[in-house]
Amino acid sequence: MLKNTDCRWTDGNDGDFKRFYLKTEEFYSSIVGGVENRRDFVPYNISESITKVLIVSVDGVPVACAGIKPYSDIEVEIKRVWVDPEYRGRRIAEDMMKKIEGRAKTIGFKRAILQTRPQMEAAVSLYLKLGYKLIDNYPPYDRLDGAICFAKDL
Repeated sequence: MLKNTDCRWTDGNDGDFKRFYLKTEEFYSSIVGGVENRRDFVPYNISESITKVLIVSVDGVPVACAGIKPYSDIEVEIKRVWVDPEYRGRRIAEDMMKKIEGRAKTIGFKRAILQTRPQMEAAVSLYLKLGYKLIDNYPPYDRLDGAICFAKDL
């Protein structure tokens, strides 16, 4: 992590996380031409359903988040990996991914899964760099156009 960086664990009810959630909702809607083009995705991304959330702050200012949500007894779904645009390119997302993978493994999960979109090129590149493999879309994303899914054994 960067100098002057702090990390804290919380959950999907955290105020900082809810602010990031709104930013991610706006961003995701903007890349698909509006919220009406992703309405089917919204029910699967409710912030309160994300049980463990990592918030990263730089100089006391929250700048990034990532969460995990149980998917099955052995699989955890990674949700809402986000770094504010002015802090991108500093390996914050990579460091967050490693921390949430470690947390998931400590809890007892054996595999991490996640969903994104092909146009999220930086995210796709990061996931591949970290050893994630493209998999068949898992439910509910197997019924939603525009989704791609990845997995990694922990």
